[in-house]
Amino acid sequence: MGREDGRRRPLLIAAAAVVAVLVGAGLYWFEPWKLWQEQTVREALPTTAPGVRPSGSAGPAALRTLATGDLISHEHTTRGEVKIIQAQDGSRFLRLEGLDTSNGPDLRVWLTDAPVKEGVAGWRVFDDGKHVSLGELKGNKGDQNYPIPADVSLSDYSSVSIWCDRFDVSFGAAALTPA
Repeated sequence: MGREDGRRRPLLIAAAAVVAVLVGAGLYWFEPWKLWQEQTVREALPTTAPGVRPSGSAGPAALRTLATGDLISHEHTTRGEVKIIQAQDGSRFLRLEGLDTSNGPDLRVWLTDAPVKEGVAGWRVFDDGKHVSLGELKGNKGDQNYPIPADVSLSDYSSVSIWCDRFDVSFGAAALTPA
């Protein structure tokens, strides 16, 4: 062991520490393990919004579909159907049926006013205009319900995005067509 080895050792230790911090930060930020984790949600079709007590016997026949759309892929392969449904008591919710997408960090369900564009051109448009988050994506597969706040005017929104808030990118989106 020469004098030169004695000088390199602190540099190697410092470099290893920097690499460890960068790897840790990268794991925290990207959460790569989520790409291999799947979470399936199978929520039943509600008859009212969560927390709202139905007046009388509201059954599935009391539900009215206001708009529909089919999800297309953006950053990740995404399939499924989107429905905006109104219950007899006036409460509304967004329903994802047959959702199949990748898992990822900080995924949200957004109502937006952005047009749905295919390919890379559509990945980042949904935060450019008006949007409202309906909450965190409950799972990357299955059937899910998201209450729509009463003060949200549906006429202001024309699409839905499965939005990755961490990286500002759409995993998939659907244009809404009035029923």
